[in-house]
Amino acid sequence: MQASRKVRITALIFLAPTIIGLVMFRLVPIAWSFVLSFFDWKIFDTPLFVGFNNYAHIFSSPTAHKVFLNSAYFSAIYVPGSILLALTLAVLLNNGLRSSTFFRGAFFLPYITSTVAVTLAWRWIFSTKFGLLNNFLISIGVDHPPAWLADPTWALPAVAIVSIWKDVGFYMILLLAGLQTIDPTLYEAARVDGATPMQRFFRVTVPMLTRSLFFVMILSLVRSTQTFEITYALTNGGPNRASTTLAFFVYQNAFVEFEMGYAAALSYIMCFVLGLFTLTNFYFRKRWVHED
Repeated sequence: MQASRKVRITALIFLAPTIIGLVMFRLVPIAWSFVLSFFDWKIFDTPLFVGFNNYAHIFSSPTAHKVFLNSAYFSAIYVPGSILLALTLAVLLNNGLRSSTFFRGAFFLPYITSTVAVTLAWRWIFSTKFGLLNNFLISIGVDHPPAWLADPTWALPAVAIVSIWKDVGFYMILLLAGLQTIDPTLYEAARVDGATPMQRFFRVTVPMLTRSLFFVMILSLVRSTQTFEITYALTNGGPNRASTTLAFFVYQNAFVEFEMGYAAALSYIMCFVLGLFTLTNFYFRKRWVHED
């Protein structure tokens, strides 16, 4: 009994730094930001309790409405685009593509590359006059290619394209791991039954991969609400807030305009919306995720 108590005490001693760090740098800031969302505080001023005014201002602000629409538009491009491209790459690499080891590393490399380096390269690609993309479009007969980062219509899709390009390698690795757990005898049985490659993909690969697809979908959904670095480096939220999403809007209010209470309220609305979508996905999970 005495030895068991000593083991528990020793375990708590070793866990204490992690527990203290979790409480001090995670739980306390989360609780404090929730309290702060009910105050008007500009860092150097005395906090003023305003109740639900910050939340009311969010729902009545045209700027906030635009930011929420931008966030939804970005997610609508990023989530399906990332999943479809990652699935395509994973299937190609899993089917014995030559030099697959090299391509795995090549596709994963952008994910671990510095965001600043990535965005500098893409700023050059998207350059209106000297960019590779517009020069290519002109060469194939497009007389007036878009200004991309300076065009309100194309700025947000451009940010989404760069985000997909940077993250797709990570999702590809996850789906590739899922593909390699599928029993090869299932493909053999389908082939014996006369199934075409397309039929084998939709009736064997996709059903057996739904658990991995569900996991990747949740990750990509969360990631789509956290876009900041690429937006900051590519467009800084412009032009005219056309590429400002919710995470970037929180940063602007907190650290540019110093509206800490308003930024905290925005953060909690973002968490609530993300949690709602995540719970909805888990609710419908049993209807399309193959568990066997």
